[in-house]
Amino acid sequence: MAKTRESSSPTMQYPRVVENQPAQEEIALRAYHIYLERGGIQGNELEDWIEAERQLVGEKGKVTQNGNGKSRRKPKANSAVA
Repeated sequence: MAKTRESSSPTMQYPRVVENQPAQEEIALRAYHIYLERGGIQGNELEDWIEAERQLVGEKGKVTQNGNGKSRRKPKANSAVA
């Protein structure tokens, strides 16, 4: 019976990167800013975290929609002034 060759080194598992998903550090920082904007009142940690995720996902979604995160404006129509 033939032996199967197994690698002697452990396989490295890289963190999964999901598009449009902010990192925990980004969420934590945004949640902290939301907490400060509310005046530092405790007791709304979960709501702050969820709002931070919502904001960051929305921002990342805008970046992927037009490629660079900048909003595209329509050029102004030049009106002739006589």
